Amino acid sequence: MNKIFKMILSDIDAVIKRDPATNSRLEVLLCSAGLWAILAYRGCHWLWQHKCKLPARFIAQFVRFLTGIEIHPASRIGKNLCIDHGMGVVIGETAEIGNDVTIYQGVTLGGVCAFDEKGKITNKRHPSIGNNVIIGAGAQVLGPIKIGDNVKIGANAVVLKDVDDNQTVIGVPAHTCSKHSKQAQQFVAYGICAADKDPIECKIRNLENEIKKLRNNKF
Repeated sequence: MNKIFKMILSDIDAVIKRDPATNSRLEVLLCSAGLWAILAYRGCHWLWQHKCKLPARFIAQFVRFLTGIEIHPASRIGKNLCIDHGMGVVIGETAEIGNDVTIYQGVTLGGVCAFDEKGKITNKRHPSIGNNVIIGAGAQVLGPIKIGDNVKIGANAVVLKDVDDNQTVIGVPAHTCSKHSKQAQQFVAYGICAADKDPIECKIRNLENEIKKLRNNKF
C-alpha cells in the first residue's frame, strides 16, 4: 500500500514540476485530467495483468469518456509520466513508455502492423519510448519503432523511424533538427523552441538565395 501511495505522489509531483500553471498537489489531484487518466491506467493495468481484461477495458473506456485520454490497459508505462492538457491522447496496446516522459494533447502512440521474416504479423505494433522524452502536441509516433532517451519530438511531427538518444526531431516525416548531450538536456515545453532551426528549411532558403544570385547575374 505504501508503494502505491508513493507512486501516486510521484505522479502528482511530476505534473507540478512540468506544468507552470499548477501550484499544489491538491490542485493537481482535483484538476488534472492527465493525472486522473494515469492513475486509472495503473489500476486497469493491474487488472489486465491479473487476467481481468474485460473490466480493465471497460474502466479504461469510461475514463476515456471522462478525460478524452485513451490508454490501453496492456500498455507499459514507467514512473513520473506527465500528460499535460491531454485531450485526444491515444496510447496503444503494445506501447511502452519509460520514466519521466511528458506528453501533450493530441499525441498518438499508434499501431502499425509489422511482419516478421516469415510474413506473419508481429505482436509488437506500437512504439517504445525511452526515458526523459518530451512529445509535443499533435505528434504522431507510429509503428514498432524505438525512441531513445532524452529525445524531444516537436509539435505535429510524424515519427515513422527510430530516433537515437539526445535528438530533437520535427516535421512530416520527422527528421533531426538538433542534437544535444545528456548534460545539456533541458525541459522544453512542446518539444521545440524558437531557437531550433530546421536544417531542411535552411537548405531551401540557401537554394533560393543562390537562384536569386544567378538570376541577377549579367553575362
